[in-house]
Amino acid sequence: MRIIKTKLFSGWVDDEGVTDEMLCDAISEMEEGLFEANLGGNVYKKRIARQGRGKSSGFRTLIATKLDDIAFFMYGFSKNQRANISKKELKALKMLAEQLLGYSPQGLAKAIDAKEFIEVECDEEVNS
Repeated sequence: MRIIKTKLFSGWVDDEGVTDEMLCDAISEMEEGLFEANLGGNVYKKRIARQGRGKSSGFRTLIATKLDDIAFFMYGFSKNQRANISKKELKALKMLAEQLLGYSPQGLAKAIDAKEFIEVECDEEVNS
């Protein structure tokens, strides 16, 4: 599965020390049906463990995907920063997910070239 970070999400992972390997592992788990919640509108909640700690004290990520060929990491937060997102935020994320998943291959390539999105490179067994 292709894994894409939005520009906003990419800045957040850099600040928090979340590695691309951690993102690849999260998507690999999702491909096996392991995620915390399907929030509707192709938005999924997936926990990522903080290095040296468990997932319960780690990060929460919100991902746009149809669980087929592409996943967009849209938003992330630490559990100690906030408990969850609001209904209003979820509505906005569902609208964003619809836009992200509607990109044509050419449009996605242009957005990646323009550095609006960053593609995550994973080991072959994860990203096949």
